Amino acid sequence: MNLSTKLLERASRNRPVRVGIIGAGKFGSMVLSQAQKIDGFHVVAVVDLDVAKARQAMERVGWPRERYAAGSIGEAARDGRTCVTNDAGALMACEEVECIIEATGHPIAGVRHALAAIENGKHVVMVNVEADVLCGPLLAERARQKGVVYSMAYGDQPALICELVDWVRACGFELTSAGKGMNFEPRYRYSTPDTVWGFFGWSEEEVAKGDFNPKMYNSFTDGTKAAIEMAAVANGTGLDCPNDGLAFPPSGLHDLARVFRPVIDGGRLERSGLVDIAASQEPDGREVFNNIRYGVFVTFKAHNEYTRACFKQYGLLTDPSGWYASMWRPFHIIGLETSVSVLSAVLRGEPTGTSKEFRGDAVATAKRDLAVGDMLDGEGGYTVWANAIPASRSLAARALPIGLAHNVRVRRPVKKDAIVSYDDVELVNDLDVVELRRSMEGRTAPRPASVA
Repeated sequence: MNLSTKLLERASRNRPVRVGIIGAGKFGSMVLSQAQKIDGFHVVAVVDLDVAKARQAMERVGWPRERYAAGSIGEAARDGRTCVTNDAGALMACEEVECIIEATGHPIAGVRHALAAIENGKHVVMVNVEADVLCGPLLAERARQKGVVYSMAYGDQPALICELVDWVRACGFELTSAGKGMNFEPRYRYSTPDTVWGFFGWSEEEVAKGDFNPKMYNSFTDGTKAAIEMAAVANGTGLDCPNDGLAFPPSGLHDLARVFRPVIDGGRLERSGLVDIAASQEPDGREVFNNIRYGVFVTFKAHNEYTRACFKQYGLLTDPSGWYASMWRPFHIIGLETSVSVLSAVLRGEPTGTSKEFRGDAVATAKRDLAVGDMLDGEGGYTVWANAIPASRSLAARALPIGLAHNVRVRRPVKKDAIVSYDDVELVNDLDVVELRRSMEGRTAPRPASVA
């Protein structure tokens, strides 16, 4: 609870925490919005392929014009201003920068940026969960070898779930499950960028007024983003993905402990020790009462009668037996909170969640029957959705990770809802990242399924 105190101490010695942001989209904009109000937190550079867009983002969040640097990143680091550029290499080479926030959302670029940052001795806050679930365990290993931190982004759901998991274990409770809330109905699974706004209930006029990316929003709608995030949580906590993928059982806050407990005890989990999603919609579209759409949660079990009695005495929401209880955080405000990860990495040398092992995977799954010659269009597109499954099953199926499923040609027919395998496609681009991923698969054998 002393990050702000540590930061002020650094600032008093004229040693601000110097940060670079790659990606000036929604997440990067949210980081910038708060960074200008944190004494001792110096955003040295904002890197984006579209420099004009980056400048617009800074104007939108009220970044003072006089703090834009016209010169180099190094000059900005020394004079307290911010350089806006498209040169990620110059950011990596700047010795004054201590931490990189990777917020592009592009899995291939994210892996490359993380590797470059680590090689240059910089901490990495990986907003880009797509890159993390693709190669995170290997990137975290590389970071440890270089003596830097590779961290999930506080404010985004995976890091917040990892924090709750750590709380459960630090208190000595028996961890049962972890997950997040989400607006989901089974029919959303086959949404495309053409249909997504109807599922959000937005009119064409509302969409036209905003800067909305239909593929990104479709990734949330069809469950792909949930699969990516839950696989990342599995890799960061030692929990497992369900064998057949996320089940999305509907649940409100009052029912989390009842629903997210093992079937043998009356719940919806095949066993203890799994990640899953609390849907905020019933399958028929009715809204779940008191849902946790924007939040994260854990469920856990008392180990004896005394602790069970304490659960009741101190007002925890439990299942009918009183043995299982839940804890939750009702919101996540992503980039507005990400400074916590930066400060934790720089001032404490600790990640706010990190990939520890290859335990879960987000694998490309056919959204429709795929024919020879079709081109996969990746996350949130027309051709595939991601399913979160155990890494052991992914390896056995030679499953294609969703992060490698963009601009890839199909060479064998794949039935709707079938997992796409490496053997079903031609991988001819981004072979450096393909090789890195295959290296991780070969070197990181998944452990047996956890029972938490």
